[in-house]
Amino acid sequence: MISEKINEIINEQINKEFYSGYLYLSMSARLKSIGLFGFASWLKNQAKEEVEHGLKLLDYLLDRNSFVTLKQIKMPEFEFNGVISVFNEIYEHEKCITSSVMEIAKLAEDECDRTTLSFIDWFINEQIEEEQQVKNIIKRLELFGEDKASLLLMDKELAV
Repeated sequence: MISEKINEIINEQINKEFYSGYLYLSMSARLKSIGLFGFASWLKNQAKEEVEHGLKLLDYLLDRNSFVTLKQIKMPEFEFNGVISVFNEIYEHEKCITSSVMEIAKLAEDECDRTTLSFIDWFINEQIEEEQQVKNIIKRLELFGEDKASLLLMDKELAV
């Protein structure tokens, strides 16, 4: 069994991961509605991945004979001021998720919970990868701009 504090912070992280999935699904729908099907597909895949992260955390709590408390997922909000703005919001969101994961690691260190610390390392590495992937998309969007030809090319590249 894990401590009450670690149980609580992991339950909060489950909610954040599910919210991330909701947010990315909302962004995907917006981009699909304007005809950017590749960007929409990429975001839909990210949404699925975020839900998988939440489920991985949920399973960890159950495997440690701890309690899962699913909370209400808030409605996703984002400003649509073009594709670059969407990806800048994704990047800022991913940085918040990284910070949240690091808080779990810090608490696990403080409590000498080596099992949770080992488990959460996977999420730390995943966050590094996710932040870098979004930064790379932003770099290309900034380099090429949001003219139709550039968006079409990137849209094709991101289609899955």
